[in-house]
Amino acid sequence: MELKVRRKKAITEPDQIAEIFHAIQKRSCEIDRTKEKCWVVGLNSRNVIVYAELVSMGTLNASLVHPREVFRFAIMKGVVSGIIFVHNHPSGDLHPSDDDLALTKRLREAGYILGIELQDHIIVGDGSGYTSLRKNGIM
Repeated sequence: MELKVRRKKAITEPDQIAEIFHAIQKRSCEIDRTKEKCWVVGLNSRNVIVYAELVSMGTLNASLVHPREVFRFAIMKGVVSGIIFVHNHPSGDLHPSDDDLALTKRLREAGYILGIELQDHIIVGDGSGYTSLRKNGIM
């Protein structure tokens, strides 16, 4: 499901992405807020958002996602030079799990092969907090 994001300015900080996805979370129905969701944001060479897509919706603490779904839109659009992977932790715990770290590694490897850089992996909570794996030196 592609999301409508009306932002024409370059993304320069992870808090800009976190702000967008906190707003999306607030607009979600109560049931959806209890599920882990994964989104991918495609950026052009100027770091302007080309698209934002929901790629997976799971359970309270898990969501199945494969690099194929994450990079699908980037390949189809053809104008994407990088992506930011975003997912929520309905529990509010912003620490990346071992599965989160393993997925980040797989996405970086797939992106390298495809020539599409994974620029960040951002975890948003139920409030205004977030964790940027790049900003925290994890990737």
